[in-house]
Amino acid sequence: MRVTVIGTGYVGAVHAACLADLGHDVLGVDVDAERVAELAAGRPPFYEPGLGALIKRGVDAGRLAFSTSPAEAARFGDTHFLCVGTPPLPGTGASDLRFVDAAVDALAPHLTAGALIVGKSTVPVGTAARLAERLPHAEVAWNPEFLREGCAVQDTLHPERIVVGTNSPEAEARLKQLYTLLLAAGTPFIGTDPATAELVKLASNAFLATKVSFVNAMAEICDATGADVLTLTEAMGADARIGPRFLAPGLGFGGSCLPKDIRALAARAEALGLGASVAFLREVDTVNTRQRRRTVELALRLVGGSFAGRNVAVLGAAFKPHSDDVRDSPALAVAEAVRRLGAQVRVHDPEAVDNARAACPALQYALDVAKTCEHADVVLHLTEWPQYRLLDPVALAGVVRTPALVDARHTLDAAAWRAAGWTVRAPGRPRLG
Repeated sequence: MRVTVIGTGYVGAVHAACLADLGHDVLGVDVDAERVAELAAGRPPFYEPGLGALIKRGVDAGRLAFSTSPAEAARFGDTHFLCVGTPPLPGTGASDLRFVDAAVDALAPHLTAGALIVGKSTVPVGTAARLAERLPHAEVAWNPEFLREGCAVQDTLHPERIVVGTNSPEAEARLKQLYTLLLAAGTPFIGTDPATAELVKLASNAFLATKVSFVNAMAEICDATGADVLTLTEAMGADARIGPRFLAPGLGFGGSCLPKDIRALAARAEALGLGASVAFLREVDTVNTRQRRRTVELALRLVGGSFAGRNVAVLGAAFKPHSDDVRDSPALAVAEAVRRLGAQVRVHDPEAVDNARAACPALQYALDVAKTCEHADVVLHLTEWPQYRLLDPVALAGVVRTPALVDARHTLDAAAWRAAGWTVRAPGRPRLG
């Protein structure tokens, strides 16, 4: 099939490359000419494992091309995926749909009868119906994405489910044809209406966020009572009705999806007069944000109550491992908070240093862990990159000024670090002290 992908940011670039890898002819369209040129040369605009090779393979094979022209997109094919951003409106949390509207407005004059507009952007329920009123000669469907940064290629080529919301059997059949190889491999297909498809992504992320904040609330209770949150979550996760996934205590969630999506869902519910139905999401957000302050407080106690004149090493800047994304990064938020309290803060991250430096230029950065930890009074482990689990605590103890560690992600071997002479603290584990 010949399809276009409007918007070549995180979702769009991955979706375009993966569709080309599935054998389709794909044209990616973006208003950013510099980004289009980079993609056309086979270079991704951000770090995502496996994506660079996938883009280059598609470009070299002639199945993947890029353009800045909506008119070219309309001529190229009759199935168009909307993959533009929907950032939060300042002060409200509601989704800003101006990029969605702009993409539709740019494409609309060039569409011919039979065109299918397929939304992948995360939008408030009711967006497809509103767009359909502006596109009388095209059908609007919704096909939400469920990508996890760091696993986006895998999630696209081996999805847990494909959700498609359409208003006609013909549109559903076209999208089934597009995903033939994935469906043949056993991927579940859930066909529904556009409104339900729009809601699935927001509801899923809100549920996952609630699970994370719940276990962090339990970690707060553990700190107050002497209980151990890791044993607690192990026992809870053994219940098949609960499961262990996303039952991970620590610094909480960040990035461009979960925080934005719970606020957008709450804002949409309030606009519908149903704010009371999701009022708990405001507390989910509050609990999550509070973990950043609690981590700062743990570190503050380890340095004797004041950061003035202290050196603090931070391991991790990206909001999650296997990504260079620092948007709403809990790690950077903690690093900045510590700096504002008077510390000299040096940050390490395997991939996100450039983005972190652009976002927080007042912090110091280093490209190796030993340099980051040199003369540190406390080390903060804030992003759970797997290479940090391989660090030698004995060697690092000879580099720091004081062997003190806050493991805010619960992925380091506390016993090994303590055996190497380190004082270790972690949220929800008071008995470590």
